[in-house]
Amino acid sequence: MELAQAINVTAALARRFEGLYLTPYLCPAGVPTIGYGATFYENGSRAQMTDPAITKARAEDLLLWHVRTQFLPPVRRLCPGVDDAKRLAALIDFAFNLGNGNLRSSTLRRKVNADDWDAVPAEFRKWNKAGGKVLRGLVLRREAEIALL
Repeated sequence: MELAQAINVTAALARRFEGLYLTPYLCPAGVPTIGYGATFYENGSRAQMTDPAITKARAEDLLLWHVRTQFLPPVRRLCPGVDDAKRLAALIDFAFNLGNGNLRSSTLRRKVNADDWDAVPAEFRKWNKAGGKVLRGLVLRREAEIALL
């Protein structure tokens, strides 16, 4: 499997669905965020609404750092049998959007690890809400992830 392909596909999904914000903003969950959905920096400090603006190049570096170091390794540990770059990218994007903990505790992960790929799309589709409300952006993101399966 080509890990670079998984990283590139994940980053493309994040760019598409997170959007680029060079100044801090509150995401739909009310968390300070910057760039392409970054809630924290490489040094571990959390994004704050008072943080200075960043450049597009800095946002890109931060995105790729998150994908490579914060989401790819845990997803590979949590779903060790996934050997297809596009499937891996879908799972990394899920973790990027919802957190590694949600992937760890999900039925989605259990279906992936049981190699029950027919059941996986329905599990992705369950994760379409923020604050108890179905969000169109999350519906579209889950469908984009499913398309990679």
